[in-house]
This record gives sequence, C-alpha cells and structure tokens, in this order.
Amino acid sequence: MELSVVMPCLNEAETVETCVRKTIGFFEDKGIDGEVVIADNGSTDGSQQLARDAGARVVPVIDKGYGNALMGGIRAARGKYVAMGDADDSYDFTTLGPFLDELRDGADLVMGNRFKGGIADGAMPPLHRYLGNPVLSFIGRLFFGSKIGDFHCGLRAFEKDAIMRLGLQTGGMEFASEMVVKATLQGYDIREVPTTLSPDGRTRAPHLNTWRDGWRHLRFLLLYSPRWLFLIPGLVFMTLGLVAGIALSTGPVTVGEIAFDVDTLVGASAALVIGFQAVLFALLTKVYAMQEGFLPHDRRVQKIIDWWSLERGLLIGGLLAVAGLAGLVASLLHWRVNSFGELDPRHSLRIVVPAATALVMSFQAIFASLFVSILGIRRRQHPPLTDPAEEAAGVVDAAAHKAKRAAEKAEQAEQAEQAEKAEEKAADKAEEKVAAGSAEAAKETDGEGGPAER
Repeated sequence: MELSVVMPCLNEAETVETCVRKTIGFFEDKGIDGEVVIADNGSTDGSQQLARDAGARVVPVIDKGYGNALMGGIRAARGKYVAMGDADDSYDFTTLGPFLDELRDGADLVMGNRFKGGIADGAMPPLHRYLGNPVLSFIGRLFFGSKIGDFHCGLRAFEKDAIMRLGLQTGGMEFASEMVVKATLQGYDIREVPTTLSPDGRTRAPHLNTWRDGWRHLRFLLLYSPRWLFLIPGLVFMTLGLVAGIALSTGPVTVGEIAFDVDTLVGASAALVIGFQAVLFALLTKVYAMQEGFLPHDRRVQKIIDWWSLERGLLIGGLLAVAGLAGLVASLLHWRVNSFGELDPRHSLRIVVPAATALVMSFQAIFASLFVSILGIRRRQHPPLTDPAEEAAGVVDAAAHKAKRAAEKAEQAEQAEQAEKAEEKAADKAEEKVAAGSAEAAKETDGEGGPAER
C-alpha cells in the first residue's frame, strides 16, 4: 500500500465522515492505493461508526492526547507513506497530491505551510495567527536551523519508516514541534507545500488550549536546545560579570553621572557564578541527551568531554580554590593591618568578593567534573559484553554443529545396523549351505547302501 491518511479523532461526529469520504474520493480520482486510518482517542458521540460506514479503518488509542493518538494511528498504518491531518474538515484532503509527489521524489517529511497557502477568515484566532505560530516557528528556526515556516501545520506527510526511526515521545500538541525538530536534527529532507486552512466544521470549541499548549510547545523547544536554554545565556552572564568585576575590583567606575562601586561588584560576582553554572549545565545536559539518544551526536561536545577528564577538572577547580583561599588570606591580612577593627566596605569587599567568587566556582568545576565522569562510566557500561550479531552467529554455529554430530551418530548407527544385518544374512546362508551339504551327503550314503541290502 502506498499511502495511509491518519486522522486523530475525539468526538468529531460532525465532520469525520466528510473528511473520510473526501480522502477516499481523492484515492479513487488519482488511482492511489491508500487507506484512511481514524485514530480514535475515546470518542463517545459515535464517531467510530460514522468513520467505518464512510470506509475508514478505526484504530482505538487508549492513551489520551493529540500526539498519542497520532502515533497510535501511524503505527497501525499499512502504507509506505503516511499523511496526517485533523478530522475537523479544516484541511482539504483532496489536495494531498503535491505532498505525495514530494515524497515520491525522495522527501522524508513534507510540511504544509498555511501562511503561504492562505488562511481563510475565522479559520485561526488572531492571537495564534499573528503571535503564537509566527513566534514559535521563529524560535524553532533560530534554535535548530530549520527552514520550515509553519512548525505547527496539522497537514503533513512523511515516509513512515523515517518518522518511526525518530522515536517520537511527546503525547500532546507539542508532538507537531517534536516531529520537525527531530527530523531537522537528523538531517532529513524536509520540504514545504502551500496549504489552505479553512474554518472547521464543528459547532463546539476546539481541543486546543491557547496558553497551555503554547507553553508546551515553547517548553519543548527550550528543553531540546541546551545551547539556547543554558549556554548562550550563561556566556552572556559570565561575560558581563567578568568585565564588570575586573573593572570594579580596582576602584569605582563612573559613567556620566552614574557611579558603580562595590554593590555593583557583588552583582557582577553573582552574574559570573550564575553564568558559569549555566555553561556547566549546558555541557552536562548535552552529554546526557547524547548518551540517551534525545539529541544527535555532537563532535564539538565530544572533543570537550575527551579533553575534560576528571583529573583536569580537579586541577582547574583546585587552582580556583587556591586563588580564592589566597584572596581570603589577603583579606585577613588587611583586617589585621586595621587591628581587626571596623573596615571600610569599599576596600575590604574588593578583596573578599573576588575570593569568594573563585571559591564558589572552584566547587562548581569540581562537582561538574565528577558528574561528567559518572556519565562517562554509565556510557561505557551501556554496550553489551558481546556483540549481538556474533552471539547469534555462535548460537547458529553451535546448533549446526550439534545437528551435524547427531546426523553422524545416526549414520553410524544405521551403518552398524546394516552391517549386523549383513552378518546375519551371511550366517543364515552359511547355515543353509551346511544344511544342504549334510542332506546331499545323506542321500549319497543312502544310495550306496541300497544294493547291499537287496
């Protein structure tokens, strides 16, 4: 089968039959070997029977959620290619021809673009049309280097095996973003087709919740991009904190009529520590995500991990600790010069704050090094002790050897049995010859004695 059209369904009795009939009509007009799969997520309005009567195959999906329903339908699809779209009649399934043409041409994922194809009046709330979708799509392009203009278009098509290899996990509306993000990270051939969005044919409110589902999309984009979640903000904080700290460590800094002094130095120290922690989190998150398969392998991160051994991390942390302790000793000496009395904060804090900052960063570096080493131990324990292919080959060879030995024993037993039978036949023949010879001798004896008796 070439094409399966999967539609998630939850109480779509008003529109599901129309969507199914349009799709089947498209198959017949274009001569496509296809099917319609309704991934039912627990409808209670009779949607299932309406879909069956229209010619669809209904697949019940127990786990609730847009993503769960779609993945249930995709797994059950029989086609080489799968197209997905909502069962609310907002998309015209008779326009799937360009999607299928792109797939036949070698595309892995073909996305609809509603902003290029046209959005009818009343088809999309203004908040979604002018803020939500454009902003989230922009963030997706910025974070992951994607060229897709409409991350959340519900009408899309793909090669089933290619999408199944992505291991999609999300169960809600963010499933739409996950598919595009993971396909982009894996280097898939992704193309766009202009798509028209029409007002849906339902009288009830849609399942989409603006703020909840918008946040879930944004959260997913952030969590799958440690670079933008941790690394870039961390580098910004570190840079600002380091520059301000160096400038203020020697004395006040005046910009126009504004004077920056030790209070700003404390803030700069905090920014430096927060930034350093964020950078470490970016590295740790990336290592974990790479090892667990959430994100693809990154050679740049791997080079850092290969260089940053536990010993080097401890050495760097130790040097920072020495610098911090040296600063604390200097502050004690400064206090001693003042007879351990009251100090001027504008002078004493310029020694204490950098020293305390160095000590905090030293422990951060040491703890991060230990944690990276723990992840490395876990990574090296993942591979099995024996290669599965070699182990399977060994089992097959052992079974073949055992079968060969059994055949040899059976052949030897058969040969022994045949030899025994041959010996028995030879013995029987020998006995027959002996018996025949005895009978002949008896006849001759009888013949010789006959005349004498007469």
